[in-house]
Amino acid sequence: MHNRKKLLFIMNPKAGVMLAPKNLASIVERFSGSGFLTQVLMTTGRGDARDFAAEYGGESDIVVVSGGDGTLNEVIDGLLSEGLKTPIGYIPAGSTNDFANSIGLPRSIADCVERIISGTPKPVDIGSFNGRYFSYVASFGAFTSVTYTVPQNLKNIFGHTAYVMGGINELAKLKSIHTRITLEPGTPEEQVHEGDYVLGAISNSRSIGGILNLDKLDVDMNDGVMEVMMIKMPKDLIELSDIAASTLGGTFKSHQIETYSAKNIMVELDENTHWTLDGEYEKGSGVCEIKTLESAISLIR
Repeated sequence: MHNRKKLLFIMNPKAGVMLAPKNLASIVERFSGSGFLTQVLMTTGRGDARDFAAEYGGESDIVVVSGGDGTLNEVIDGLLSEGLKTPIGYIPAGSTNDFANSIGLPRSIADCVERIISGTPKPVDIGSFNGRYFSYVASFGAFTSVTYTVPQNLKNIFGHTAYVMGGINELAKLKSIHTRITLEPGTPEEQVHEGDYVLGAISNSRSIGGILNLDKLDVDMNDGVMEVMMIKMPKDLIELSDIAASTLGGTFKSHQIETYSAKNIMVELDENTHWTLDGEYEKGSGVCEIKTLESAISLIR
């Protein structure tokens, strides 16, 4: 018993269609049978996962998260805030699971458990948004509010479809946001781009919101840079159609779409423009400093 590794299992029981809690006994039994002494902590509200990770992550050999991308975000935030690099195992149980899809995790709970038991911890970059951590995307503008405005019960019932339907509703409310983006500010590589955009996304992911597939951008989740995608305000229905075809088709060849890669990015825009970080609401700021923290976490995959 004294030689067993300590596994901290943080579960959001309300995530997705709530399959993980129904399988809790078999999950813990599998971990125990593989030599882990498992401590289970259930979240009851926002911030719990962060607090659990910060308080108990240093005492554990591995931290396993079951929930959506927002729950994973909290755990990462909690560990990094304490300077911890405890290996993380992820059992995705949300409605879209962008991060899990990006790193190639299995879709079934049982397969994820087996991956955690037999997999290898590998480094993954993490983003910092004005000091707050995010695991895969910081975004503003059209569609980004869908992740936190679609009610949880609809996400649970309709899953990915709820996001798509919410996104279609956003089309009718497109508005331009004048934005100045500085790549690598204060260095010889500094570049400045300025214009009117309907969406901006700084990501370390192969998909966003379960809608945008970024495979064609050749995303490497541990290369020390973030991918920047800016979509210009369409002037007419033809340009809007071009944007839709390019983004939903995953080609990003439209003249209305700008893509860059950079380690550090500064975004200047109206302070009333709110953001989402990994699907969670983030209050706007006139100047947003986004940094890539290379190999910040160790994720089992």
